[in-house]
Amino acid sequence: MAEDEDMGEKLSAPPDFDGPTSHRRHTDILCNILLWMMWISMTGLGIYAMQNGDYRLILYPLDYAGNLCGTEKGEIDMTEYPYLYYINDYSGGVCVKECPKLENLADPYTLVTYDGLFQVNGSSVTAKQISVANYSASNNTLTCTEDRCYPNNEPELSYTSDGVNHGKGFAYYALDTYEVMWRCVFRDEATDKLNGIVNPNKNNFTEDVIDIMAAQNEHIKQGYDFWHNLFGDLWVTRYYLLGLGFGVPLVVGFLYAFMLRVPGVLSIMVWISIFATVGIVFAGAWYAGDTASQWKVQDPPKYTDDEINVATYSSYALYVVGGLLVLLFLFMRKRIQLAMGCVKETSKSIMKMPLIIFFPVLQGLVFMVFMIAWTVYATNLASMGAFDTNTFEAGDMKISVRTFEFSDFVKKCGWYMLFCFFWSGQFILALGEIIFAMAVAKWYFARDKSKIGSLTVISSITTSIRYHSGTAAFGSLIIAIIKMIRSFLTYLQKKADEMDSSIAKAILCCCQCCLYCVEKCMRFMNKNAYIQTAIFGSSFCTSAKEAFFLILRNAARVAAISYVSGGVVFVGKVFIMTLTTGISYYTIDQNVGQELHSIIGPLFFIAFIAWFIAGMFMSVYDMAIATILQCFVADEEMFSADERYAEGGLKAWVDKHG
Repeated sequence: MAEDEDMGEKLSAPPDFDGPTSHRRHTDILCNILLWMMWISMTGLGIYAMQNGDYRLILYPLDYAGNLCGTEKGEIDMTEYPYLYYINDYSGGVCVKECPKLENLADPYTLVTYDGLFQVNGSSVTAKQISVANYSASNNTLTCTEDRCYPNNEPELSYTSDGVNHGKGFAYYALDTYEVMWRCVFRDEATDKLNGIVNPNKNNFTEDVIDIMAAQNEHIKQGYDFWHNLFGDLWVTRYYLLGLGFGVPLVVGFLYAFMLRVPGVLSIMVWISIFATVGIVFAGAWYAGDTASQWKVQDPPKYTDDEINVATYSSYALYVVGGLLVLLFLFMRKRIQLAMGCVKETSKSIMKMPLIIFFPVLQGLVFMVFMIAWTVYATNLASMGAFDTNTFEAGDMKISVRTFEFSDFVKKCGWYMLFCFFWSGQFILALGEIIFAMAVAKWYFARDKSKIGSLTVISSITTSIRYHSGTAAFGSLIIAIIKMIRSFLTYLQKKADEMDSSIAKAILCCCQCCLYCVEKCMRFMNKNAYIQTAIFGSSFCTSAKEAFFLILRNAARVAAISYVSGGVVFVGKVFIMTLTTGISYYTIDQNVGQELHSIIGPLFFIAFIAWFIAGMFMSVYDMAIATILQCFVADEEMFSADERYAEGGLKAWVDKHG
């Protein structure tokens, strides 16, 4: 009796139970109110940020004097000078009208400085080619002279002068560039040519100068032609990307759902994955043992005894794990059959309600609307900082570079905006799970399934939003809080890296791992609580308690269906992506293959879209499988054998195994 109490009381059917209750009440209203208060306060903060911030501070480049290129923001009006030409590797630069395009790639006799162009004998660049803004009114302007920047008219001496200072001064050479996000990026060919002129002995030139803009732009430089060709190929195949990338995965997804209903297909797929899992473990054990044996007989020995022992003991451990897996699968074979029955019933429900597949698209649109507002608010909030001046030594002079700093108030608001993002995103996902569960539960508990269709999905949407938004807000709030704690730990980890504290990094890493596990467990519990809410209309805490004990009473079944459903979902995603990519390859190659630089780029893009669509499709599948299992267990606990709602494979399993 005590053991039964520890497992919780079995479910009992409410009076006149005929599927998910139609007599519902609003659940977890307080959390719903808190969610709306959060959205209202976020909107208020966003309006405040829009009134006091300026998004251009985030988008447009900042010159060395604190002016925004392309705007009137700052001491000098830079409206006619939208591009930033970098002068030193402290990210200090000047605003220019156009990114320089030089036919001869580099002009070592022309310097772009904090005070415009400085040219000596031999220069070929005109002021029209590099039009620098007028910085004469700036307080931090430094002016070149021959002594400061170009001693004896020698390029090699200019490189080591106080003005250029190995790329750390207030002047730098005129080079051929290309534009990336209003920043002028030096071309590799230009820096190579400059290298041969101003530093022919290559003394630390590569380290100091090749990448004036800092290391992150190196990949942009190297990949310029690659991205240019890729975007060209994507433009040529744009209609194929839309048609094949979005249309084919949906068709293939329904084909996959239909295939799972064909007798024998699901069984073959599941048992092959089981044998493959066991086979991989035993293969790993054999390989580790064989490797250890080879190491032992090597003469002269290349590996220590400790390394050989590690390989040997790893082999033994893997053999033990493989044996345990064999015993586990033998013990769980009946549960695996139940799991396959749940999967088959899931396929039937999805085929009966095809609209449910497209619900994630609606979720995506809602999330996109939220993200647009949130991004506008966050961008303006991020611009509510203050300018600060950093100075660096350059010989007997000081180089000034303006930076952007945030106040404590803005930092705290940033953390709050991050919390709003987490809670809102998780709420959208949680409400979707309740809607999925309610639609599938209505299908399961319908005596006459001919009455079930896409209208069932619509009624589930309206009912869930009206009555159970609070429950979704409750569950998503828990996940959001965990994510906030993990984000703060990530911030502390970054600080620990800066301090180079090994103990702090180890402790924070352990905390991060623990919270990751807690988050995974809570997601699992939330999903099952949402299913209980969808069926019985109960609040989050009640649903979570009932779901917990329901899972505890049926732990082996849940484990089996988690394994089977995980395999089915993964195989489904791979199947949808692979078949879509194959069809796309044949279609594009036959029609526009000769017009492309490479077919790989469009195919990769289509594969990415197909994987995303497949994930959307199979996420519905995963939730539907979990719902079918809970409905089946509830059906089994609440009704006698002749009154149950189970049909098809599930009913056959019950009839056979009792």
